[in-house]
Amino acid sequence: MKIGKLVVIEGTDGSGKTTQINLLSQYLKEKNIDFEVLSFPQYGKNEYANKIKDYLSGKFGGIHAIEVHELAKIYADDRKTVRDLITGFLDSGKLVLANRYVSSSKAHLSAHIPENEKEEFIKWVDELEYKENGMPREDLTLLLNVDSKVGQENVLERSSHDIHEQNLDHLEKARKIFLELSTRPADGGEKNNWVIINCMENGEMRSPEEIQKDLLNKLSVLLSPS
Repeated sequence: MKIGKLVVIEGTDGSGKTTQINLLSQYLKEKNIDFEVLSFPQYGKNEYANKIKDYLSGKFGGIHAIEVHELAKIYADDRKTVRDLITGFLDSGKLVLANRYVSSSKAHLSAHIPENEKEEFIKWVDELEYKENGMPREDLTLLLNVDSKVGQENVLERSSHDIHEQNLDHLEKARKIFLELSTRPADGGEKNNWVIINCMENGEMRSPEEIQKDLLNKLSVLLSPS
């Protein structure tokens, strides 16, 4: 039986992750490709995601209201609730699309701490998520790269926004960490499995359809029969 693939769509707030997931879902349905979509945090589905929602709403205070390792465990516990579900999908040969994944914790949460502590924290998140919690590793991460200020402007057009989205300094730090993560080799020193999708041209957002073409081009190898 063909083993499925886990594809993660990453990017800072306002980069268009949900829009691209929706467009990709439509394409996969038209092509009769068996897939599942998961979005993290899973708001309304478990106590961990609900606590994340409270944190991001500012209920507990600002960005540093919860100690970063404790916060990372909450995000990890949210994902762990569907670990076996994801594994089952992959074992049955499905393509699994994740709107945010482990790399979101690495980027957004290490943006909270001093530069000299980031590397150790990122390694700790790896141990927690992949080894201790047994989360499946990504086959491909597609990083939607958008200027932080433009991304924030996109977000602020919505009716509500969280404490990360309101903080431009945080968004820029997270974006730089995402870009740094995209240059690292995969587990075990294997070939890097990140692809950067540039979502801007001449200082403006490209259309969702143009971005989708790039995304599908990068995804085509995984979608092609083996």
